[in-house]
Amino acid sequence: MTVHATPGRHVLADFSGVAADRLTDAAALEAQMIAAAQAAGAQVLSAHFHHFGEGAGVTGVVMLSESHISIHSWPEHRYAALDIFMCGSAEPERALACLQAALAPESVRVTTVARG
Repeated sequence: MTVHATPGRHVLADFSGVAADRLTDAAALEAQMIAAAQAAGAQVLSAHFHHFGEGAGVTGVVMLSESHISIHSWPEHRYAALDIFMCGSAEPERALACLQAALAPESVRVTTVARG
């Protein structure tokens, strides 16, 4: 087991310039986020996603043994806010890379915070 200097790392990412249709499909976002969590070495406990209606965005969370991944999307702005918090040996940066590959944003702004 890898020991980190802090109990967890919290990665906040702003994805801009994402195709709107990628931000309205709750089922696809759920599958992509579960796959990202697994790629990061996290254990998925549950997931809950809500679509706000025709042409509107999605809010979703994947609960992990190591914490969570969440997304809030605004397809009308081609924007998504992601929150990836993982502790232990899970690697939130790997989850971020998977989601970046899946959503193909034109630009990404990332802030990483050591927690604990």
